[in-house]
Amino acid sequence: MKISIVGSRGIPNRYGGFEAFAEHLSKRLADRGHDVRVYCRKPFTTPADIFDQRVRRVILPSVRSKHLDTAFHTFLSALHVSFSDSDAVVMVNVANSIWAWIPRLFGKPVALNVDGLDRKRKKWGPLARAVLRACEWISVVTPTRIVTDSETARQYYLDRYSKPTTMIGYGAEVPDSLSGDELDRYKLTPGAYFLYVSRLEKENNPELVIREYNTARPAWPLVIVGGNAYDESYVKYLESVAGPGVIFCGPIYGHGYWILQRNAGVFIFGCEVGGIHPALIEAMAAARPVLYLDTPANRETAADCAVAFTLTPGDLAARMVGLAQAASSRTELGERAAARARLLYGWDKVAAQYQSLCLEMLHQDQSIAIEKDRA
Repeated sequence: MKISIVGSRGIPNRYGGFEAFAEHLSKRLADRGHDVRVYCRKPFTTPADIFDQRVRRVILPSVRSKHLDTAFHTFLSALHVSFSDSDAVVMVNVANSIWAWIPRLFGKPVALNVDGLDRKRKKWGPLARAVLRACEWISVVTPTRIVTDSETARQYYLDRYSKPTTMIGYGAEVPDSLSGDELDRYKLTPGAYFLYVSRLEKENNPELVIREYNTARPAWPLVIVGGNAYDESYVKYLESVAGPGVIFCGPIYGHGYWILQRNAGVFIFGCEVGGIHPALIEAMAAARPVLYLDTPANRETAADCAVAFTLTPGDLAARMVGLAQAASSRTELGERAAARARLLYGWDKVAAQYQSLCLEMLHQDQSIAIEKDRA
């Protein structure tokens, strides 16, 4: 098949979960012999980018704006893919539901990965939240199939809209060999630092993690990996409230990211919006003990292989101190987390599921066309 992945910022990953998804899924589908194209936003690409050369990048312009970036670029991508020879389209982000009908007009089935409930993110104002709520409703009718990445999201669509969805999670793959100087650069001791990885946005609770760390005052440093491409002032604010021991690394990808993951003493996950988060399952795959914010989606992901914390002041601080002092517990949690990740969160499994979904959509559309001809 000729499969196009539309709606992310593109490959290689320089932003977040959907970009990691596009990078890994495109590679695995190429492994399976498919012709894969990934639509990329020009501001997130460079001529020197390293990516799987079997995958074709379609680079189109964008608007560097928090509110217009995704909508503008995906509209252009939807038009472009409609006039291409693609057989099927995998589109990401519920906000892109407003464009999912365009390729379908040209006979191209569209699977829309809606992720979690994006309208609940704190970065959005009332108008943006209203628009995203409308996009959520539109997502029920515009794509050929809806993909949810967690049982929580699947049940939500079923309860609220009586809409069945296809549930496909995310994957995690730890490189076999790693090279880099991240530990020396930040003066870190293997197994003796807390790691927080996320875009620095309010709904991901970086401020909570920092303030709880300040309260706990553990011997280990807190390493924060991530940034905010649209609001640098918030990053500056976080730096201003951070106490001694907090290290801001900015966004890190590739081997450097995995070196920090593989050597962390404890991984802290504070995201409260969304479905299955790549950073969480990657920490699990790296056999790290995890402290995670107790939400339905996070609980579904980590189950009993990690320790939950709440937003109650002092709760995370106490658990940070307790886990840092319990080496045997950290080892046991890491082993259980890695086993769960191997069982449930493999990119090969994800690619096989998307391959089957694309084949089903093509067969479905062909059957409908035959019925129309007969009529």
